[in-house]
Amino acid sequence: MPLGKPRGITWDGTVRADTLLPRAVPRPRVHDLLEWTDPTHRYRAELSEYLPRPALQSGGPVLTRELDLPDSWWADLRAALTATAAVPTGRQAVRQQWIDRHFHRLLGIPTIQVASWTTGHGDLHVGNLLPPPLVIVDWEGWGRMPAGFDVGLFHAYSLTVPATAAHVRAAFPDVFHTEEGGIGELVALAQLLQVSERGGHPELTPHLVRRAEQLTGIPVPMPPAATA
Repeated sequence: MPLGKPRGITWDGTVRADTLLPRAVPRPRVHDLLEWTDPTHRYRAELSEYLPRPALQSGGPVLTRELDLPDSWWADLRAALTATAAVPTGRQAVRQQWIDRHFHRLLGIPTIQVASWTTGHGDLHVGNLLPPPLVIVDWEGWGRMPAGFDVGLFHAYSLTVPATAAHVRAAFPDVFHTEEGGIGELVALAQLLQVSERGGHPELTPHLVRRAEQLTGIPVPMPPAATA
């Protein structure tokens, strides 16, 4: 990164996760770290534990096939997210200011003031989850976020495969049957609808719009890039 540019949340996220998260959260361990500068830039290299198994899916975060995972895997994921939620941190993965700026435009509803915040991964999807035994990778952006955001994001990325999306809802009733969890899910949907505005995940966009309409009860505008 250029010298003088503020270090973002992702600069030290992996090492901070390795240091602060409890052992109950299965993740690659960081073995070594090196930082150096030249006259114009700052650099950082991390040596992490080698994982001999691939993620649940490669090629992007949007689910393309049904997941066949044992109940124990879902229980382990729930336990890992619960353990992560208990970690105190000043890192902010999702900000109220972002919600204030974008919620009404993306979802067509008044801005929501989030009352229930928790600590989470911030980018939970099949590309960052390993099959049994569970390992969660890519912790660069972890931090504080609305309760339910992580699971809401995983669910949103799974909407293209209804059976798996239904399994996510069944595995996390505390998210999908509570007001706090519903708010977190809406924030996750709004973030992905912003990605859709920029042309990302066009195959997912109609599913995001339908799910947002289910939750809000009002029509949600299709992002311009999805209708172009």
